Parts: sequence; structure tokens; C-alpha cells
Amino acid sequence: MNWKLTTPLCFSMFCGLTASSAAALQIEITPVVSGENLQPASLRYQTSAGERFSITRVSYLVSNFALQRDDGSWLEISNSVAWLDFDRDRNSIWLDRIPAGEFRTVRFTIGLNTNLNHADAASFPAGHPLNPNLDGLHWGWQGGYVFLALEGLWRNSAGELDGWAYHLARDPNATRITLAVPLAVTNETRLELDFDLATLLNAPRPLSFGRDGSSTHSRDGDPISAALVVNLPGAFRVRRVSPLTDAEIAVAHPPPLYLPAKFTPYPFQMSATFPVPDLPRDNPLLAERVELGRKLFFDRGVSFNDAQSCADCHAPEKAFTDGRPTARGAEGESGPRKTMPLFNLAWKREFFWDGRAESLREQVLQPIQNPLEMHQSLTNLAVKLGRAGTGYPALFTKAFGSPEITAEKISLALENYLLTLTSFDAKFDRVLGGAERFSAEEQRGFELFSTEYDPRRGQFGADCFHCHGGMLFQSQGFANNGLDEVSTDPGREQVTGRASDRGKFAVPSLRNVALTAPYMHDGRFRSLEEVVEHYVTGVKRSATLDPNLAKHPDGGVPLSAADKRALVAFLKTLTDERFTGGPMPAEVVAANSAPDHRPN
Repeated sequence: MNWKLTTPLCFSMFCGLTASSAAALQIEITPVVSGENLQPASLRYQTSAGERFSITRVSYLVSNFALQRDDGSWLEISNSVAWLDFDRDRNSIWLDRIPAGEFRTVRFTIGLNTNLNHADAASFPAGHPLNPNLDGLHWGWQGGYVFLALEGLWRNSAGELDGWAYHLARDPNATRITLAVPLAVTNETRLELDFDLATLLNAPRPLSFGRDGSSTHSRDGDPISAALVVNLPGAFRVRRVSPLTDAEIAVAHPPPLYLPAKFTPYPFQMSATFPVPDLPRDNPLLAERVELGRKLFFDRGVSFNDAQSCADCHAPEKAFTDGRPTARGAEGESGPRKTMPLFNLAWKREFFWDGRAESLREQVLQPIQNPLEMHQSLTNLAVKLGRAGTGYPALFTKAFGSPEITAEKISLALENYLLTLTSFDAKFDRVLGGAERFSAEEQRGFELFSTEYDPRRGQFGADCFHCHGGMLFQSQGFANNGLDEVSTDPGREQVTGRASDRGKFAVPSLRNVALTAPYMHDGRFRSLEEVVEHYVTGVKRSATLDPNLAKHPDGGVPLSAADKRALVAFLKTLTDERFTGGPMPAEVVAANSAPDHRPN
């Protein structure tokens, strides 16, 4: 099996269909509750049993679209599949190359056919709805997709907040939806549908969290998944049909920025089991740009007092962390949060613990300017790098076609370098490829990691994979993992302004986790053993606790001492000993040979 893949540099301006078509249909699906727009994370809804509940996640796959003509024949739209997600504002599907005409019925499937459900997930390009890094619905090494993920909180009979998670999956549960709608498709047309979650949970088969259970993974004979399949067809309704405006049809295709006349494509390396990443189309990987970014990363001259480089807080031997509870800046002051590791960033969508940066190029400039970190103005940095003897003007010419140094170009070079930091050769990967074997303890830890905790159905795992699933061992979301009953750090709320995001932080990858102590956003846990103990006895309930933790008993998932050791043993198999990020540039080694001058 091929475990290493080098992807060629691609200058395509966009992904998707580019050929002209006779007509296009946009289908927009809006989650509602009893006809009203969904209010996320609000305990305002009731089951038929009178249980108060909220909905925090609505994510699902739609496929096999077809339109019925007036003569009764069907127009099957091949290769039609979409991923829709309420939190990500993904609510529409584009169907193009449709012959203009009159139709009377639309049909689609919630879920996938058998071939798509069991296809090689790593084969789907970046941006494809079935790329696991995009949709977060693939079961990872277990194979197959979750067709529909619904999650939230509910108030149990004791008046306490509990979690619920309904994950509809497996081939027999793919559900066909058929809606009668007079539809004249000419040029670009929009069909708006409602997806009523009250109907899905209540009719014709009412579900009760207390009576039927608060979780399902659609195992054979599961009554919750059976009820969802029966209820789904009646949960969709037509809202309206309307034409699209010219502004809605227009799509931007950004060209590469500052492409030099002569350049060397940089070979991006990753595991063949990883999903294809969505690399920046306007900042293609160039060897000259990567080299410039690498030099900037290790250069203490980037800070205002020449005392701190990016690498001083992101040491390669520690998976690009610093081993401190919270970050320390060029003047010795400590910040409020722990330094995050830097690897496999090509698969991330937001950066920092609170996700305030939506791209790497935006992220890299913030610590440079932050008074608690490098305290350097971007104007001064550009002047400093442009001085004679630094060698930077020549490097910028090679990377961007001009010696001009700007903050934008600095950010693009650092982004290029950071995107090359990929980690994919841990013992876990070699075991998966058949080159090594787990010890008995590591195997037990893997089984605990990838098995849910659901005593009602005889499952007694550690339930780690919900948040740290797939080959990247991370999710793209933000979660409150029960560190505090009242969070003093607002976390994601500081970015979104939503009270429902209080205490939520980015879910980091567990790859190389043995190298990145201490743990959590504030570095409160010194060891992996302490982290595991938190999820066994230390989880604290709050209004924003993640549903996949809230559904467990008070404190967490009960594990024996042997099982806790096994889980730690498995986590250590995720260490990639070869991952160091490459050698430091020789000239930077000389410049940085002096001791760390930051005050203690």
C-alpha cells in the first residue's frame, strides 16, 4: 500500500464544473423547527414526551438528485452529491447542465449509495462533498459515512442537562425523499426547501431521549435509526421557487499572487490515506517561497528586540510547541493561552484556539504584532528585512518576482512554509499499513479510543473518536470539553459573539500528542495520564458542554486503571519520530547562536 503521496502543484483557479450548461438549479435547504428557523443551542424545543432540548449540530449528505418530467419520465442527475451543515452555513446544492424544461417532482436521497459510501475517502479532491476533511462525517479507518448527524442538549427527568447525538449511517438507512413541485427550469433557478427537525423527531414515530436513548450509531436493529428513517420523508417541504440574480450567479476565481517569471513547484507530501487538502489557489507552493518562509520562521530578527523567533515558541522537537503552560513573548511576558502545535495545517479551516483567523496568512501576522509576543509593527519589519546585508531582498525577488517587501508577502511566504509541515509516519500509520503491530496494551487502547460509550447497547469504549476521528485525529469544530462549570476564558464566544460558544476551543489533532505537553488551551494538565483522568472523572457540566460528553455519566466515561493505561499507550503510537520540520537555515543558525535573551 502506498503510504506517501506527492501531489503536483496545481494552478487551477477553482474546483468544480466549468463547462457551460443549458440551465442550472440551486436547491436551498433550510433547517426549521415547526416551521420556524432553527435557533441553535437554545433549550426552547420539546419532544412529544415533553423533554426540553436544543439542537447544536445539523450536518448531512444528500445525493442521487432526479427531476420528473410532465410525461412521468425521470431526469437522473449523475454524480450529484452535497454536504450541508447548519453551523457552516452550507445550505445549497448546485445542479448544472440541466436541460431547460418543465418538471413536476424532485427526488433525492439523504445518505449515499453503497458504492459511494464505501469508496476510498482519500480519493476525493479538496472541496468535494465527500472529502472527509471538509464534511467531518467519515468514520475514518472504520469506513463509511454518517449520513445525518444531529446533536444537542436536553434536560433529563432530574432537571439536569444531558447530551444527545443521533448519527444515522449504514447502507440500509439511506432514505429517499420525493417532493411534488411545479418547476420550470430556465437559466438559473432556485428551489427552496424546509427541513423540519420537529417532524423528524416526532412524526409519525415520536422519539424520547429518556425512553428511547440519547444516542445512536445506527447499529443493526437500532430503534432510533429505524424511527429516523420512517420520519425523514415527511420532514421536507417546498417553500418557494424563484430565479437567481446575476450577483448570486457570479463566482470569484482568484489568480496566483505575485507569481515570479521563473519558479520551482514544491512537492507537497502527505499520506495516501489522508483526505486531499484544499491548498490556497492564490498562493501555490513554490520552493523559493517555502525557503523564504522557513528563514523568516527561524529568524529572531522578526521580533522587535531580536530576542524571539517563531521557532522559539514552536520548537520542531516538540511538534512545534514550547512545553510551557502558556506562551512567553519577546519581553518575557506570558500570554493567556498555550502555544498550539504546527503540523498538518493544510487541513485546518480556522486558526488559534478561538478560530479568529480564517487563513494561515492572517494567523501568522498576529503574533508578530501582538505586544505580548513579538511586539513588532509590520511596517518596521518590512524596513528591517529590506536593509542591506540581510539577504532578504534577493529572496523576495525569487519568491515573488520583485525585491519589494510587504506584510502581505511576508504572510504568504510564512503560509507557504507552514503548509509543508505534514506529519503522517507514526507507529499507528505503519500498523495500519501492515508494517508493524500494536502491543496488546496498544491494541486495547485503540479499541477503547474508537468505540462509543453506550451501555444501553452493550458498548463500553472511551468514545474519543467523535471529536478526534479520522486519519488526522481532529475535527474542524470547536467544543467545550468540560474543563470548568463557569469558563473564565470566553473561547470561541469572543469571535462569534454567541453565548452558546462560551468555553469552546478548537479541537486539536492528537497526532504527536505525546510531544506537546502540557495540555488544554491553558496548559492545565501536565501529562497524558491527567488528560485521560479528566475524561473519566473530571468533566464538568455547563450549558455549552459538548453533547458527545454531556450524554455520558457525571464526571465522564468510567474506565479501569488498566484501560486508562491502555489508552495512553495507544496515544503514544501517534508520535511521528521523523517529524522535525527540516533543518534550520545555516545563516539563521549563526544569527541565533546567542542564548535566548527573553527575560524569564
